[in-house]
Amino acid sequence: MNLLVVTQYYRPEIFRINDLVAALRDRGHAVTVLTGQPNYLGGQHYPGYGWVRPWREDDDGVRVLRCPLVPRGRGGGLRLAINYLSFALIASVLVPFRCRERFDAIFVYEPSPITVALPALVAKAVTGAPVVLWVLDLWPDSVAAAGGVRSARVLAAIDRLVRFIYRHCDRVLVQSRAFIPRVQCQGVSDAQIGYFPSWADFVEPSAVLPLPALPAGFKVMFTGNIGVAQDFGTILNAAERLATHPDLHWIIVGDGRQADWVRAEVSRRGLERCFHLVGSFPLEAVPALLAQADAALVTLKSNPIFALTIPAKIQTYLSCGCALVGALDGEPARVVTESGAGRVGPAEDARALADNVAALYRMSPAERSALGAAAREYYEHEFERGHLMDRLESILAGAGVIQSPALSTS
Repeated sequence: MNLLVVTQYYRPEIFRINDLVAALRDRGHAVTVLTGQPNYLGGQHYPGYGWVRPWREDDDGVRVLRCPLVPRGRGGGLRLAINYLSFALIASVLVPFRCRERFDAIFVYEPSPITVALPALVAKAVTGAPVVLWVLDLWPDSVAAAGGVRSARVLAAIDRLVRFIYRHCDRVLVQSRAFIPRVQCQGVSDAQIGYFPSWADFVEPSAVLPLPALPAGFKVMFTGNIGVAQDFGTILNAAERLATHPDLHWIIVGDGRQADWVRAEVSRRGLERCFHLVGSFPLEAVPALLAQADAALVTLKSNPIFALTIPAKIQTYLSCGCALVGALDGEPARVVTESGAGRVGPAEDARALADNVAALYRMSPAERSALGAAAREYYEHEFERGHLMDRLESILAGAGVIQSPALSTS
């Protein structure tokens, strides 16, 4: 197949779409990626990139077409909105000039924002190719939950935009089964909706990268973004409850907008002995880091949208055969429970989190190893990359069978 992938983010930015594109290429498909100039997470153009250059790149056999956009800066609400809209508008204008060839399907990667689908709909109008939208973030729900948007008028406008986009896509794939009722409510038929979850960003650990020296003892490890949604207040409260255990350590791998606040809280609460922020590491190093952990930690704030969303780190933890501990609601809590890989309590419940960590702490290594084995087995059954790529190929090949209506604003 000749495929067009539309994504605001792409290599050298680190997102799962990089792996998906590589998998499609390795399976013999011709892949063109329409994307922006890289600026995530630092907020400025990466070295070697700018407002208009480079226009084209060859990424090991993948043709990459880059569009100008306004960098996200420090990630404030207004600057993010400008960042999102600049890519959507400029890419939409450029599509008729740069993406006129025949494509068998157009695949849209939507971790956020939903506006990334607009250039894909223009490409559909130009080429006639069907559009498959992969929804990893529900709008407008997530904008209200994590973005702090409270204006009913703004949220209503976003909802109309989402309905317009969904209605004109040939397939809408969702990363969580819990997304399906919400997508149905926005006018998408059952026949157009498909379940397509994420997989781990990597399969085999790499021990060749330098790793930090970790303290001896029982290690609870968190990897990924340190943000508001990850609810570090609950993690810190649980750590305080268990601070009397001299050999129990909380290892935080990653960075984010809340990292400075977390460091300040660790100092204020006197948790320096047991709470360690070790910084960010390449994805290839994460399996080797998790191999040193006794339990892998995942938390989200209590919010209806977060109860629908499976954090990508869950697949990573499962694939690495880790015992899991979490403070979660809804769908992610179901996955942890159903996998038999660990213990989970309600979101924002520090007491339950501390109790569950303590329960894992008291287990024998053999008992925790059995939880890790259950995690890996569940991953192979539900989230293994090869099986998911087989499914995606089938979806893309048949995407045009159900015809969505012609583009309109009605």
